[in-house]
Amino acid sequence: GIVSSVFAALGFIKNNIVPERTIKLLFVADEENGSTYGIQYLLAHHSLFQKDDLIIVPDGGDPRGETIEVAEKNVLWLKVTTTGAQAHGSRPDEGRNAFVAACDLALSLHDLENHFSKTDPLFSPPRSTFQPTKKEANIPNINTIPGEDVFYMDCRILPVYSIDQVLPEVRERISLIEKKYGVQVDFQAVQSESSPGTPPDAPVVDALRRAVRKVYGIDARPIGVGGGTVGAHLRKAGFHAAVWSRIDDCAHQPNEYCKIENMAGDAAVFAAIASEK
Repeated sequence: GIVSSVFAALGFIKNNIVPERTIKLLFVADEENGSTYGIQYLLAHHSLFQKDDLIIVPDGGDPRGETIEVAEKNVLWLKVTTTGAQAHGSRPDEGRNAFVAACDLALSLHDLENHFSKTDPLFSPPRSTFQPTKKEANIPNINTIPGEDVFYMDCRILPVYSIDQVLPEVRERISLIEKKYGVQVDFQAVQSESSPGTPPDAPVVDALRRAVRKVYGIDARPIGVGGGTVGAHLRKAGFHAAVWSRIDDCAHQPNEYCKIENMAGDAAVFAAIASEK
């Protein structure tokens, strides 16, 4: 995304062309960790955007460039700590197995997918997801009943449900586990982000569709995604942002790469938008 954006701007400079639209390139860090020191800081401390700006975030897409992301699921990451009582593995009745309680709780929280069960075909998958993910080590040896256990949840919630609707159900399920196993469960939100969507007929979406059709000969369509981008923070601040690029689906994989032909083609798309009267 950085390369294709710079290519587009550099093309105008090298050819002494003044585009119809003013081009601004904004590079931010910290997107993978909530954007506290990136786009959130800039939005809070600087006036960089206007309501009629065409804001494009080249941080997601598909191999053909046929999808324009206009909405994101609400993101809720939870760190869940279960505290029981440690004991010897041969005397489990003298302890309270925090690992067993945590396993039951992880399944219960995963089952929230059946509780918040509405679907939206704009997204893939079209439902809210509640997934147990990271697991911290508890005890170093096999013959010990763990007195503490820590795991994490990655929840991607359809915009039809607010995070404030989800949290009371999380607390209720935690309470049931505490009573069932005689443990204490604490949780904290490692990340909690929600945002409205960009209208599918917003000017930035229409401009992207025209440019993609011109450069790639493809009719792009608006979609929603489960992942988070800086677009969510821009939308939350009241700016219509669209996320688009032509990219192979290899993000966060060991062999992550991008194709030169895609970078060049995307630069042409951005240049077409900037040149449009």
